[in-house]
Amino acid sequence: MNPRITQADVAKEAGVHSTTVSLALRNHPSLPIETRQRIQALAEKIGYRPDPDLRSLMSYRRSMSGEKKHPSTLAYVTNWHSKMGWKQWPAHAQFYEGAGKRAPQLGYQLEHFWLGEPGLSDQRLGDILVARGIQGAIIASYSPDFDRPLQLDWTRLSAVKIGFFPSKPKLHTITNDQSAIIRLAMRRAKEAGYRRIGFVLPQEFDEFVDLAWSAGFLAEQQKAAPDDRIPILRYPTPIASSAAPYCGDLVPRRTLEDWLQAYKPEVLISWGPFLLPRLRELGLSVPSDIAYADVFLEDTNDSLAGVHQNCQRVGACAVEAIADQIEHHVVGIQTVSKTTLIEGTWIDGASLPRRVPMAMSSLGGP
Repeated sequence: MNPRITQADVAKEAGVHSTTVSLALRNHPSLPIETRQRIQALAEKIGYRPDPDLRSLMSYRRSMSGEKKHPSTLAYVTNWHSKMGWKQWPAHAQFYEGAGKRAPQLGYQLEHFWLGEPGLSDQRLGDILVARGIQGAIIASYSPDFDRPLQLDWTRLSAVKIGFFPSKPKLHTITNDQSAIIRLAMRRAKEAGYRRIGFVLPQEFDEFVDLAWSAGFLAEQQKAAPDDRIPILRYPTPIASSAAPYCGDLVPRRTLEDWLQAYKPEVLISWGPFLLPRLRELGLSVPSDIAYADVFLEDTNDSLAGVHQNCQRVGACAVEAIADQIEHHVVGIQTVSKTTLIEGTWIDGASLPRRVPMAMSSLGGP
């Protein structure tokens, strides 16, 4: 067996001190980029591989050393119509809550920066982050109304974004797997015996997630019989600027009424604030008149069936991604960006009762 190539071997081959090799392999910005790239290429050429056991040991020693440090700051950058308006959206409030809980566990604290603050240009924000030694930024709650290239000094910053905006630059992304979430709701409805599945949502709400909801619905709908495929009811409404607690308007009554009469769905999938009050206005009871599943289930009290989005986990993953970038001195816009999708969790509820009996085999029958 060939002996393990060590950092000392790399240092000898490169003609530098072992400390320089250690810094280069960690991509530390204290070394010129040319030096880092030369040593990294040499290490790869001679077959150096880091020892994961040694890394774990060093991490353990640091954690047990008793050294107390003031937590480093991560910037949580938003761009909404008002400084805290994004908190009206349960998802965005939960992103922040999840990030805020995870950050201290990794030795960080969050500080909120609002790009709408008077006098706070991209350049000014970048200067503040550099002056305060803030190495990482989470770009979140960024309204599509303000979608424009975000121009920070990315060469000095590790960054990820939650969601799909800003569309530029192409940062690593953490977001809910909305396509899989709607498909999960549809599969559970079909398993419960429903064939004609309808989907109701505002057009802008779908666009906020890059059409992932409608894409997932249409993909899953291909498995249904052609006669059971109901067109999506997408209706226009300016959700982002709304002052309503859920930042959205109810589906228009006449639009919903005509659609229900035309396509006669057996079950509806939507988000409660957009649809349920309107169903009550039309005299329709859930589930006796029509079944219902929620794609953004907040209350898991057994009354509503649907998908819990795990938005706090999205925020936590964003912190983990930034911490990993900072540890490995990864800054700047990467050539290939990556997207991490967080799955939803199905919750059974009375709004989606089973229409078909359980298979006899599952009940212990012949």
